[in-house]
Amino acid sequence: MKEHTLKKTRVMFGMRPTGDLHIGHLLGVLAQWITSGDQDEAYLEIADLHAFTTGFADPQAIRDARNEMVAVWLAAGVDPAKSTIFLQSAVPEIAELHALLSMIVPVSWLERVPTYKSQIDALGPEIATYGFLGYPLLQLCDIAVVRGQRVPVGRDQVAHLEMGREVVRRFNYLYGDGKEILVEPQAALSDFPEVLGTDGRKMSKSYGNAILISDDEATTEKKVRGMVTDPLKQRRGDPGRPEVCPLFALWKFVDPARLDSVAAGCRTGELGCVQDKAWFAEELNGYLRPVRERLALYRSDMGQVERIVAEGTARTRDVARGVLEDVRRAMRLT
Repeated sequence: MKEHTLKKTRVMFGMRPTGDLHIGHLLGVLAQWITSGDQDEAYLEIADLHAFTTGFADPQAIRDARNEMVAVWLAAGVDPAKSTIFLQSAVPEIAELHALLSMIVPVSWLERVPTYKSQIDALGPEIATYGFLGYPLLQLCDIAVVRGQRVPVGRDQVAHLEMGREVVRRFNYLYGDGKEILVEPQAALSDFPEVLGTDGRKMSKSYGNAILISDDEATTEKKVRGMVTDPLKQRRGDPGRPEVCPLFALWKFVDPARLDSVAAGCRTGELGCVQDKAWFAEELNGYLRPVRERLALYRSDMGQVERIVAEGTARTRDVARGVLEDVRRAMRLT
């Protein structure tokens, strides 16, 4: 087995190309991806195979969303010189590793992952496919194929990663002969903040409550003006409760220096919701303006985006080939 020495902690992230990204992605996820690129050896996956588990009926939509999603990453500040961006489906070692590891994974391990049944209940029985059942194993292969050591996850993904860790332990026990063939990834509970949408629920395109990064300034202002606030604050002069106001929750991301003054004005009733929304829309558009300008530049030269993905995918394959070689040798397949 080849020796592998990592100077930095190798961290793995992934995102499915499912359409336009919203400010929740920018403020909650991409901000931490950028920081990770400065501190760790970061791999950022365009998880297009995962998108097929629920969107298999519209492959063109998945393909169209790939480069657009990466353009947003780059516009947000992800630096391809510090992080490796790669396309999942263009790393065939992931699919082969998935096939090999599937030989040792009991079906019961996959069925007990909490999101399996809950997602079928939410999205319908048509997604109850073999691929959807194996989604957590494919996630493990994304990580294992680059020898990922740490994976920031939300609480809803902990069970997925723990199952993957069990698979790694089982593989190393069966085939390792006392050696660590596959790296057992460690979960790092992420502190990705929950960004609230215009209706007070978690921001999501499926809820129709999202402010998109690609929205123009007029659309952004219109969406902000339609946001729900404190239901007990009916008119200016009424005392408000900023702690229950979705709009106030967004101020801390966009302009935290104004939090205290906005909170004070809300509590006394001096600041009305109409004025608060007008101020916030102006601040939010100012915050997003440089991102949107960079996004327009990347959109005008999608060839540059494709080159970045191709280069990152090639680097990923260099690592993946070594991992797969170790796995095949351990399983006596070479």
